[in-house]
Amino acid sequence: MDIIYIRQNTEGTEDTCLSTNSYNGKYWAARVSSVPVLFVVSALGSFTPLLAAYSTKFRVPGWIFDAIKYFGSGVIIATGFIHLMAEAAANLSNECLGPPFTEYPFAEGIALIGVFFIFIFDVIAHQRLSVKAKAYLEAEKNGNSPTGFESVGRLQNVYVEEMEQESNLSKRTDDSTEITEVGKRDLSKLESIYQKILNCVVLECGIVLHSVFVGLSLTIAGDDFVTLYIAISFHQFFEGLGLGTRFATTQWPKGKRYVPWLMSLAYSLTTPFASGIGLIVRGSYPAGSRTALITTGIFDAACAGILIYNSIAELMAFDFMYSGDFKNKSIKKLLVAFTYLTLGAFVMALIGKWA
Repeated sequence: MDIIYIRQNTEGTEDTCLSTNSYNGKYWAARVSSVPVLFVVSALGSFTPLLAAYSTKFRVPGWIFDAIKYFGSGVIIATGFIHLMAEAAANLSNECLGPPFTEYPFAEGIALIGVFFIFIFDVIAHQRLSVKAKAYLEAEKNGNSPTGFESVGRLQNVYVEEMEQESNLSKRTDDSTEITEVGKRDLSKLESIYQKILNCVVLECGIVLHSVFVGLSLTIAGDDFVTLYIAISFHQFFEGLGLGTRFATTQWPKGKRYVPWLMSLAYSLTTPFASGIGLIVRGSYPAGSRTALITTGIFDAACAGILIYNSIAELMAFDFMYSGDFKNKSIKKLLVAFTYLTLGAFVMALIGKWA
């Protein structure tokens, strides 16, 4: 029988939350197997795009890689809305919490704060990255800095030639910097590279934090363990696919080529590690307690705001409007890409019925 935890809230009414979880002692072997299985499916999803992008033995046709890229974007979008926002709302509106949680949509409010926080962070970071990119190109032009990005190095050769041959196109923008039209285009491309790297880091943080609660909830689940096990396995694979594709399509500096592999490894380890912790505390962790509901709800809501902002502003808007991938291309190509995006969101949203 579940034990009820009773306390007085600030308004003098009782808050009744479970002080135990739904763990029933069944499916022990399957619960233990969840640790290696979740690692495998998570790694399969997150490392496959990297292998396809960097390994000569696992090359895939460009259209397949694009399909995975847009499908993965849809997965991340649905993760923010369905797997984070909905769960946060369910936790923070639980009737056992009592006022003020039952009187105000705290999950949506916290997500809103998350959106504004990540937006101002993005704005400030964009300005700083713009300054950094400008200084980087100027340093390379003057031969004072090694090339960190291969494509930027190639662009820089053009940049230097244009500076020498078409000086009439240049204009002084401050006391020490002259930039041609080609230089401006190079600057924009370098800023885009930095922005993609930053976006990968933000996505990783939001998804990894959520993965902790995913793994923990699995191994302490009750009669719905089997269904949850299957759903979370698919969840981890598709979510990893979305992350891995972003890592693979981002150009990393020469000295940082190991970073996307480490980020994929961190994602692959987080959920199974949390599952292992769940096995240890299966009989004592109060998943339905007031503290657990509030903590999980706050983290999920904050991560939802971050993912929703990033997925719309940095994935959808950038890929379809600002990247130039569809410039002067047929509407058919755009519609096909949008179909992949929609399919990814649909699949992840459907999984949300069980996990």
